[in-house]
Amino acid sequence: METLVDALVFFPRGLVYVVLGVIVLLLAKLVRSAITTHKEDEEVVQRQNLAEALRLSGYLIGVVLVFVGAVYQPAHLALIESGIGFDAQFGMDVLRVFLYSLAGIVVLNILRISMDKLVLYKFDVEKEIVEDRNVGTGAVEFGIYVATGLMIAGSLSGAGGGGELFEAITTLVFLVLGQAVLILFALFYQLTTSFDVHDEIERDNAAVGVAFGGNLAAIGFVMLKALSGDFLSWQQSIIEFVLFAVVGFVLLYVLRLLVDLLVLPRVNVSQQMTGERNAGVALVESAVVISCSLILFFAI
Repeated sequence: METLVDALVFFPRGLVYVVLGVIVLLLAKLVRSAITTHKEDEEVVQRQNLAEALRLSGYLIGVVLVFVGAVYQPAHLALIESGIGFDAQFGMDVLRVFLYSLAGIVVLNILRISMDKLVLYKFDVEKEIVEDRNVGTGAVEFGIYVATGLMIAGSLSGAGGGGELFEAITTLVFLVLGQAVLILFALFYQLTTSFDVHDEIERDNAAVGVAFGGNLAAIGFVMLKALSGDFLSWQQSIIEFVLFAVVGFVLLYVLRLLVDLLVLPRVNVSQQMTGERNAGVALVESAVVISCSLILFFAI
């Protein structure tokens, strides 16, 4: 017993969160399996359903992003950096992160259902993924999960400037605002393309789904920046949020044009994605917009 106690005293605190993160990820997978009407493992392994694999991958990444958002707060980081070993304060901090993560998993699953109805509103998502094995739909689901995970992480990070109740209110308000931006961006993306995104995806065009999902993930990174940081005042926080949202819309639209003009200058990207169904071109577009959204996150 004394040997175990001695080991715990000198156990690095950061590794505790590594173990906790793995536990959260496994619990999230169990929750996901429990609430689905089909067997995900069977879809991925036996039927080799790439659409389901993409959706599940996006969900797991989204869960990890939520967990990181719960950990990446000044109070938690200070405890991690303060030393090694366990004490009552550190134990309560680990429990708090765990509970925030569990709440995030619940919210992530609830929001995904609503996002399906509001982003991919022209067809039945479950039918497209499970029955038709529509890779384009799976790619969009991947983007929705990643973007939503990023927004939950951003809403959790930082200090709320008040008690726990006030922090919960600000987290909820800005998370709802972030989801509204995601819906508006999906509509904006449809309006600024020369083709019907939903029609192309429903016709099993994986390229369009990959590009759309990549852009959704990119706006998620922009919103992560808008939602991160300490709450100062309602007026200042909302103004900064709106500015980042506008910048994100404009930036991602301009970047899509630049893919045509600079990155792939001899290619008509829209034609490649709709006529040729070239998923490689869609991956390049996704890589450009996600990379530049990351630059925006770290540069501003």
